[in-house]
Amino acid sequence: MTNAPPLPSTLNPDGKSLFNPPAPARSPAYDEFPAPIISSNNGFDFHIYYMPSNHAETQYARELHERIRREFPELRIYRFWDRPVGPHPTAMFEVNTFTPHQTGAFFSWLTVHRGPCSVLIHPNTNDPYRDHTELMSWMGRPWPLHTELLKPRPADPAPSAS
Repeated sequence: MTNAPPLPSTLNPDGKSLFNPPAPARSPAYDEFPAPIISSNNGFDFHIYYMPSNHAETQYARELHERIRREFPELRIYRFWDRPVGPHPTAMFEVNTFTPHQTGAFFSWLTVHRGPCSVLIHPNTNDPYRDHTELMSWMGRPWPLHTELLKPRPADPAPSAS
């Protein structure tokens, strides 16, 4: 915001928070993901992890999977994996959101209902490695990912014409 006037240091009536003057329009981030997040396929992935060796945690995750399918049918919800898949070190299932509104609603709902499960949340850009290592957030205990699977691989050399 070049040439914007300085913000006031005035406090709100609570005596703690800062007064922000009204903006001419609300932030476009309420309706569209900021670049470089790509929303054409899906904006965010939520990977819900559980320990398959823990019967109670597995049961909770199964019930959570069903509850999400019923409460959020507009989201893309993948199968319930009972083993590690891809860079994910434990059993999990994945939920995709497509808009900032869905992402915020699902995030706040999952904060309350995730139970013993950990959740890896990451945006989708054109850089899966960065998405999973720098731009990600966790709910609960973070798990170490197999990030070597996300690094770009060198292109196969062209066959020689001999």
